[in-house]
Amino acid sequence: MKSEMIEQAYQLAKARYAEQGVDTEKVLKQLQDFHLSLHCWQADDVKGFEVKAGAMSGGIQSTGDFPGAARNMEELRADVLKAKSLIPGNHRLNLHEIYGDFKGKVVDRNEVTVEHFQSWIDWAKENDTKLDFNSSSFSHPKSGSLTLSNPDKDIREFWIEHTKRCRDIANAMGEAQNDPCIMNLWVHDGCKDQSVNHMMYRHLLKESLDEIFTKKEPMMKDCLEGKVFGIGLESFTVGSHDFYTAYCSKNNIIQTIDTGHYHPTESPADKVSALLDFIPELMLHVSRPVRWDSDHVTIMDDPTQELFSEIVRAGALNRVHYGLDFFDGSINRIGAYVIGSRAAQKCMLRALLEPTATISKFELAGEGYKVLALLEEQKAMPWQAVYDEFCLRNDVPVGQEFIADIDKYVADVTSKR
Repeated sequence: MKSEMIEQAYQLAKARYAEQGVDTEKVLKQLQDFHLSLHCWQADDVKGFEVKAGAMSGGIQSTGDFPGAARNMEELRADVLKAKSLIPGNHRLNLHEIYGDFKGKVVDRNEVTVEHFQSWIDWAKENDTKLDFNSSSFSHPKSGSLTLSNPDKDIREFWIEHTKRCRDIANAMGEAQNDPCIMNLWVHDGCKDQSVNHMMYRHLLKESLDEIFTKKEPMMKDCLEGKVFGIGLESFTVGSHDFYTAYCSKNNIIQTIDTGHYHPTESPADKVSALLDFIPELMLHVSRPVRWDSDHVTIMDDPTQELFSEIVRAGALNRVHYGLDFFDGSINRIGAYVIGSRAAQKCMLRALLEPTATISKFELAGEGYKVLALLEEQKAMPWQAVYDEFCLRNDVPVGQEFIADIDKYVADVTSKR
């Protein structure tokens, strides 16, 4: 009976949107092709599987100690699959290098190879999941406050070698899945207090990146992620947004927009049209900053909706990659995956359901009040009925029904850890 109610609500919504010239069936097909890259570090609070590693550092913090965090690779994989089963569509998995299958051996980060991720590649094939990748410069004895921009040549070359090897791994992942692996490069480099060698640090970072990108890797795509500041590195960030915007533009490299890495009054959505005339593609790391980079679970807030709307309005659906980047250890971690993923999907759905062509015509005709009127009306349109239909067609729980599934998983699995 409930499926009949969902279908009836969808048919009414379909008719409402058709009046505005929007084909909901076309939108549902577009949403089916909208693939998020789920971040592995939500499942275990960014700990990873290294046998020997430094304390958490580099501005990385996960707050809370909710019971049931994944303690090993098997538990993390099970949690990811459980989360995927509650999210409509088919989604990728984004791995950090520290999540390698090191089989109980000490493997330093400048020694990592494809061998340490072969079981991930095999697992991904078995579970119809494509992989993305990240180098890991934080939480290591050689991290300090500077890595790729470190004046100490030995430390700098250690991280250059690490990043080169990560690119090789990403390329192997891309070859195995016959789809380019997106590899994000973020380093925490910066200064806690006032400093005078900014130009030197940035010159060293540029030199390191130039060396890293010398080798062509056809089945992976490089991304560079900037930041305003990091915890413990508040006064100066080497890899700032300005630095990476210039570097990506000059070298035709993808730039990563992390929604938590900007000043609170700055709009990440505005970066879409500002950047895409100069760089090939964009990578998103979608989280929810509260005051600053606190990596709260993504929700349907105005900044997230504005970001996805801008992508659709810019005609950039095929030039943007979509990843999540929050890690909240204070609530059920699988619940966080599902809430954040569904929120991102709903924002994309609402963006796709907007009659943008009609609104654009009014704007170009100088009829601003009609633009505002239609944008306001979209907020109350029955988009939820369309999303419910999307869930139904993908055979996942509709609405809040996923809560019961998660509670059962807690009772059967995570409560016993």
